[in-house]
Amino acid sequence: MSTTPDKDQVQGEGDYEAARRYDKASREFAESGKVEPAAHDAAPENTREADELERAEDEGKSHSKGEGPLVSDHRKA
Repeated sequence: MSTTPDKDQVQGEGDYEAARRYDKASREFAESGKVEPAAHDAAPENTREADELERAEDEGKSHSKGEGPLVSDHRKA
């Protein structure tokens, strides 16, 4: 009897089943027509909340090492 986990049951960063479920749910949501209403519902309700969100984003970015080469505006085409 083998104690090695089945390749489809790998956990952690290699949890393939969870990745498949996430991809399927994301695709279904994107195709559902519910993206715009969800974005509208998530928008800040007032300028105070918008300012708080911007400050939180700036704080998070201050800890970042920068964007990777696939996201960077400075990458070669």
